[in-house]
Amino acid sequence: MIRKMRRFKQELTAEACEAILLNAKRGVLAVLGDDDYPYTVPMNYVYDPKAQVIYFHGAHEGHKIDAIAKHPKVSFCVMDQGTPDEDGWFQYVNSVVVFGTIAPVEDREKSIDITREIAEKYYPDQESAAREVKKDGARALCLAIKAAHITGKRVHEK
Repeated sequence: MIRKMRRFKQELTAEACEAILLNAKRGVLAVLGDDDYPYTVPMNYVYDPKAQVIYFHGAHEGHKIDAIAKHPKVSFCVMDQGTPDEDGWFQYVNSVVVFGTIAPVEDREKSIDITREIAEKYYPDQESAAREVKKDGARALCLAIKAAHITGKRVHEK
């Protein structure tokens, strides 16, 4: 069960959450790791707002993959760059947390398309992105978080 936000006046709208998910550069994936310790890792990603799915790519093995295999419920947090308050000293920061279930993308063509989208988001030009996809696209493991709940909050850092 997902808790209601305690400071509900700071809650962001669904539209604001979507904008942050579409525009943020990176987020932090949280999984249940070894010995039930939280394990968090920064990730590049793309977001599909219609399907409410976040996509990643990475290696086929490692701590993250082992943790996901044991417990596929995860959270993913992104935040914007913040904006200065009226005094210009403190920041207003908006963050979004996505709760959901993560699984590998089994369809190879879909996986290559996701790798292409991620490359196009992060590489400086289309040529560089295309080279990377050609080189590693078929080998990458793509993961998808299907959102069960998305929430966002605006915090004034004083």
